[in-house]
Amino acid sequence: MDPYGALPAAVRAALRAPLVDHHCRGVRRDHLTRSLFETLITEARTPAPPGATHFDTPVGTAIRRWCGPVLGLDPHAPPTVYLARRAELGAEEANRRLLREAGVVAFLVDAGDGGHELLPAAEMGRLGGAAADDIVVLERVEEEVAKAGPAAVGYADALAGGLARAAARAVAFKSAIARGCGLDFDPARPGRGTVIAAAGRRLAAPGEPLRDPVLLRHLLWTAVDVARERGLPLQIATGYGEAGPQRSDPALMSGFLRALPPGGVPVVLLHCHPFHRQAAYLAGVFPHVYLDIGLGLASTAAGSAAVLGELLERVPYHKLMFSSGCRGVAETCHLGALCFRRGLARTIAARLGQGEWSPADAARVAHMIGSDNARRVYRL
Repeated sequence: MDPYGALPAAVRAALRAPLVDHHCRGVRRDHLTRSLFETLITEARTPAPPGATHFDTPVGTAIRRWCGPVLGLDPHAPPTVYLARRAELGAEEANRRLLREAGVVAFLVDAGDGGHELLPAAEMGRLGGAAADDIVVLERVEEEVAKAGPAAVGYADALAGGLARAAARAVAFKSAIARGCGLDFDPARPGRGTVIAAAGRRLAAPGEPLRDPVLLRHLLWTAVDVARERGLPLQIATGYGEAGPQRSDPALMSGFLRALPPGGVPVVLLHCHPFHRQAAYLAGVFPHVYLDIGLGLASTAAGSAAVLGELLERVPYHKLMFSSGCRGVAETCHLGALCFRRGLARTIAARLGQGEWSPADAARVAHMIGSDNARRVYRL
């Protein structure tokens, strides 16, 4: 059933317009075995139980239904047939087809810690036929600074310098503080003496991931200073994938959001599903807070309309941005865009049918969420 069929022409055009994918990761450039492919389509990042498969999930079913035809297969081809066709085309051609089918005009790419096997921003843009820019992950910058071996007393200055240099090539900063200490962190900026003492401990083992809550807070506040000076937004990862469920609810960050100076740095809450209602509330009460639901669209697949409907019950329309949540395989980029468009089409159709929205309002909201909000926030 065509979700666009009964919609006014202006709304259909808005839903089909090119998207700005404001947060994604690179996709693999190498051949993927079935076991590796399956781990990349699940948030668990682990194999399915013996005798089971990750293709028996909403995202797995959606890959066979919607990605198969992009690769030249009939809808619902079996997993073995799908993966054989993917291998026949080769990774580059499969990536090119799926990324271009997403209809993205700009990728903002988080390099993260994926390694050389993931495509960088420039390659994502080339294969996807789109512009592409870098998102700089704060923790990666800190790790480089720590490995350079500054004295503890010079750590703060070295970190500020590293972030300033990284900002020159960035369209945004991103923090994974939830992974290090949860989102229930003390919102206060740490004092200089406390930072020096923590830096001494950190520099004794610079190769380890950053887990010290004092230094994570210092990193975040230093990034706020640099971002304000350079006009960059600050993305903060939330959701189950970043920390335990009791420590990844974005509402836990309200103290930090309140402590930020008004009119300063835009804060974008990433991957808010299943905490999207809480994130929508924060976006409503804090003028500098924005959000997306990232991979929540592809992972809920046919249920994406319900998630978007819940968001649009509360979120200010100028605060919600599209991201595919793409990571590892280009299928997640294509599905993120497709589920966004189809889910939003169904949500809009329901509101138009009830007389709650006008066609002009519906088209305007679709353009805002799909690209206009990101263009404004990231100054694209």
